[in-house]
Amino acid sequence: MRSGLEVLLDDVRSLAGLRVGLVCNHTAVDRGLRHAIDLLQAAGVRLVRLFAPEHGVRATAQDMEYVGEQRDPVSGLPVMSLYGHDAASLHPPAAALADLDVVLFDIQDIGARYYTYQATLGFVMQVAGPLGVRVVVLDRPNPIGGEAVEGNLVNPGFESFVGAFPIAVRHGMTVGELARFFQRFCGVQAEVDIVRCEGWQRHQWFDETDLPWVYPSPNMPTLETATIYPGMCLVEATTLSEGRGTTRPFHLFGAPGLDPQRLVAEATAGAARAGLQGVRFRPAAFNPGFQKHAGKGCTGLEVHLTDRRAMHGLLLGMVTLEAAWRADPERFGWRAEPYEFIADVPAIDLLTGSPEYREALAAGGALPDVLAAWEPQRQEFLARRAECLLY
Repeated sequence: MRSGLEVLLDDVRSLAGLRVGLVCNHTAVDRGLRHAIDLLQAAGVRLVRLFAPEHGVRATAQDMEYVGEQRDPVSGLPVMSLYGHDAASLHPPAAALADLDVVLFDIQDIGARYYTYQATLGFVMQVAGPLGVRVVVLDRPNPIGGEAVEGNLVNPGFESFVGAFPIAVRHGMTVGELARFFQRFCGVQAEVDIVRCEGWQRHQWFDETDLPWVYPSPNMPTLETATIYPGMCLVEATTLSEGRGTTRPFHLFGAPGLDPQRLVAEATAGAARAGLQGVRFRPAAFNPGFQKHAGKGCTGLEVHLTDRRAMHGLLLGMVTLEAAWRADPERFGWRAEPYEFIADVPAIDLLTGSPEYREALAAGGALPDVLAAWEPQRQEFLARRAECLLY
């Protein structure tokens, strides 16, 4: 198995004499854990500028935390932040691309719509296209496999950085395939080349390759975390902590005073009602290190993954939020603060792409019915997605 970066380094003559920008973070490494910046410079590539996604080039910033880098402390290269103080900062300014011939993109995605790196790719493509700047995607495998697809699409009016393009919640695509999707179905006009992975097959999870795992963001420490993220990210849209700053973010969630035994009972019963398989729940106590309830003792539950292939990630998140609402409706609430620079749409609607899940939960609706209502959108996405697959 070889990543797009490793394939490109076999022959960099196509970049000879060109002014090159690099959109990257700490995951842009080869199997020897050498970073793309060092490898490209050693190969004689003229790197002019780095572009920092959410969390920064070296992933030192927390989520939704301003990335103010102006120069990479390791390489000394100038850095253009693609995560500033407002929504406009998510797109690179034209001036930052206009003096380049090509932009390379090398970031490890995790296969969920909410994970913002693929949105950054789309935004870079949108700006690069009219300028005639070529975008080269150095592809990497989808770590949670390239077969399972879950959830609905983003409805018009609910677009955001966590739902910038009409793709399913768990999309089952690589970033190279997503670049093709953005071109074909999202009106993104850009010249894009994709340096494919070698040896990856769609059924493979990341630990079935021989590539090294580098945590893709500060609260995405393991492949198991990435596996449950398509559902457990929904906790971000509540007043409950998703365990940020613990060793088990997204596995842990809760709040001060929540009854963990009752929560586990509700989650277990809810999983049975919804047909959710592949997980178990444990009463838990934890102290979040960041954001909601930071430094306070929280009680709640821990998600234990028992069968990753049987587990429906989005349904897991829906079940656990329903359990928290049923267990203690006074302590459960939806996030009221702005989310990814948007203040007039509830965060849960931005994540799920519509108000339907939130409204169904309030009405006591059955979660499988919500998924069934979303099935036509999933089928629409599957048909479009099939035209963009590379592996």
